[in-house]
Amino acid sequence: MTAVIETEQLTKRFRRTTAVDGISFTVEQGQVFGFLGPNGSGKTTTIGMLTGIITPTAGRFRLFGSTTHRERVAARLRMGATLEQPNFYPYLTGRNNLRIAANVKGRTMRDIEAVLETVGLTKRAKDQFKTYSLGMKQRLALAATMLGDPELVILDEPANGLDPEGMREIREVIGRLADQGKTIFLSSHLLWEVERTCTHVAVLQQGRILRQASVKDITAGSAIAEVRGGPADRLRAVVGEYPGARAVRVEQGTVVAEVEQEDLSDLNRFIAERGVWVSHLALRQRSLEDVFMELTGGGEHGMGEVPQ
Repeated sequence: MTAVIETEQLTKRFRRTTAVDGISFTVEQGQVFGFLGPNGSGKTTTIGMLTGIITPTAGRFRLFGSTTHRERVAARLRMGATLEQPNFYPYLTGRNNLRIAANVKGRTMRDIEAVLETVGLTKRAKDQFKTYSLGMKQRLALAATMLGDPELVILDEPANGLDPEGMREIREVIGRLADQGKTIFLSSHLLWEVERTCTHVAVLQQGRILRQASVKDITAGSAIAEVRGGPADRLRAVVGEYPGARAVRVEQGTVVAEVEQEDLSDLNRFIAERGVWVSHLALRQRSLEDVFMELTGGGEHGMGEVPQ
């Protein structure tokens, strides 16, 4: 497949702080690529370098295979980017805000109506921007980005601060863009949203990429066992002693561990023989959160949880 974004040892230092530390990754045409990491891990700085807002300290990147400055300028005309905080005039309608963006990009009213339809705002296009929910504001920002009909769409935390309904709306818009053949690069700290939205992911921490793969591949592998009972500290210790378990941790009172076998009868027997009571023992599908915890060694990671 054709590479749309390629980075090689891309680095950005701000005085004594290294925000991005020699990262290398590839985004191919048609992928919905999640750049996943906690706040402060270097996601926005990376986007700043790709969009030309920030100058790299070291390393290099290519957009659509560009190698020279002139080619990179031309390549950026084929991309659109939405930053975390969209800026619009509050007293103008959604449609009139898009008219301003369309004038800058040389687009027509037909283009405006098309992007309003894509993001599901046609019925609210006559309403003032200040009356929009946060999710609607984000969708209008996506509409403005799509006015140039970009091949590559870069989104910085598109679901940040949204309620579950707003997240669903953004997820649906991203799905429609992917169906149109767009390549999408989105940064996020929301594990659950990236897992549901993206086809590929790079896991980032403290400016470094820990792993890059398709979501399907990165969540494949060992089964995950959930164990509840008591006493909790003793239960965790016993599960940690089980030969077939690894990456044992506690999540909201539940002991979670990778297990080599999906048949949990041996684990159940192992726990019972040590005099620990079990009220719940079940398998669950491996998730991005499981992967992130394994890669980072657990603990506080500042990542978003599943919305309630």
